[in-house]
Amino acid sequence: MSTWYEKGTFYHIYPLGLTGAPKQNPADGPVVRRFEELNRWIPHICGIYCNAVYIGPLFESGSHGYDTRDYRLVDRRLGTNEDFRQFVSLCHEAGIRVVVDGVFNHTGRDFFAFRDIQEHGEASPYRDWYRGVGFSWGSPLGDRFCYEAWQGHFELPCLNLQNPQVREYLFGVIRFWIDEFDIDGIRLDCANVLDFGFMKELRRRTEEMKQDFWLMGEVIHGEYARWVNPEMLHSVTNYELHKGLYSGHNDHNYFEIAHTIRRLLPVANQLYTFVDNHDEDRLASKLRNREHLYSVYTLLYTLPGIPSVYYGSEWALPGQRTRDSDEALRPCLSIADQERYACGLTAYIAALGRIRREHEELRTGRYQELTLTTRQYSFARIGGRSAIITAVNNDENPASMQIPVPVYGTEAVNLTDGAVIPIRDGRIYITIAGGRGAVLKIKGV
Repeated sequence: MSTWYEKGTFYHIYPLGLTGAPKQNPADGPVVRRFEELNRWIPHICGIYCNAVYIGPLFESGSHGYDTRDYRLVDRRLGTNEDFRQFVSLCHEAGIRVVVDGVFNHTGRDFFAFRDIQEHGEASPYRDWYRGVGFSWGSPLGDRFCYEAWQGHFELPCLNLQNPQVREYLFGVIRFWIDEFDIDGIRLDCANVLDFGFMKELRRRTEEMKQDFWLMGEVIHGEYARWVNPEMLHSVTNYELHKGLYSGHNDHNYFEIAHTIRRLLPVANQLYTFVDNHDEDRLASKLRNREHLYSVYTLLYTLPGIPSVYYGSEWALPGQRTRDSDEALRPCLSIADQERYACGLTAYIAALGRIRREHEELRTGRYQELTLTTRQYSFARIGGRSAIITAVNNDENPASMQIPVPVYGTEAVNLTDGAVIPIRDGRIYITIAGGRGAVLKIKGV
């Protein structure tokens, strides 16, 4: 029996940006209840056939959300714990699972343990809660001690995850979020640098806390199978495919995408796939030809993996980071403006979401490459004797394709427009418009 996350199609929300929360959060600042706006997005999320939300960061923090101040408090710029509890409840009522950010590699400088070291120095009982703490010299931020910081950002001191006290504290935090809010999973920030022993124990502990609790890690480079296995995480972010999806179109090189899938095939169905997120330029700004939005999303929804749509990208919103800011990637949006933003891509993504929900082959089916050139690509997702075939064209002009059918069938139905195509001599003969794709269900099996 498949789990909810194997059937998942995610909607990704960066809540501080979406709701227009202030960039700074003083410790004595007011609580502003912005979950009212987030609640209004739930029908839209259902409307584009997403059945899971990844929302974060949510922990009380000082600025961008990843400098945690209090792990058991929802960020006051968004609302109260009760407000988030209601959000999760409304999502669950709508059939949407909820996954939150787990920022466990580092804290902010306002976290109680770090403040205690600042106050008590070597006498602090929390001196071993952080990595590399030493009292022979000070930090660049004026502390009387030094410590390891995430990528040299000293406002983000690194926790010592080999310390049993730190582990127990964090496991208690996760139990709190499960018991208090009934969350369904955690996305581990900076999983690529987290202690493997910690993640293995985390897998054991969370399985005891809640059945089907999903652990997904942020990993950019590396062999994903090191993290995705029965002992550790269920999934990681598929940055390798993310890169291939846009550059494979910009460079007219479908070989890059096909090679990526071949290389990742042992774990590909489990990986969290995406085309943009809160750290990456919007797809509409990355593509040289915006018409390729359609073929990219066709691949996102039909290649092996668990697809995710970043809020606003279903409206083809642009957005590029600068050397100093990610703000353009994390805009304030109101669901009341959806009629102004909605475009043909929105309806197409909704159609892809419906197709994926209705056809098991696209969620768990075996992948088989069928045809491949630099500008045209087709593959099948096969489940038993049934199959769905995807064909895409990254050329500016229409392309005629001859696609071999890997299972017996007499005709193919294009699930995106209802057109029926006969199968002749074991092949589908089809013309795909430039920058478009087709998703074909084989009939007559």
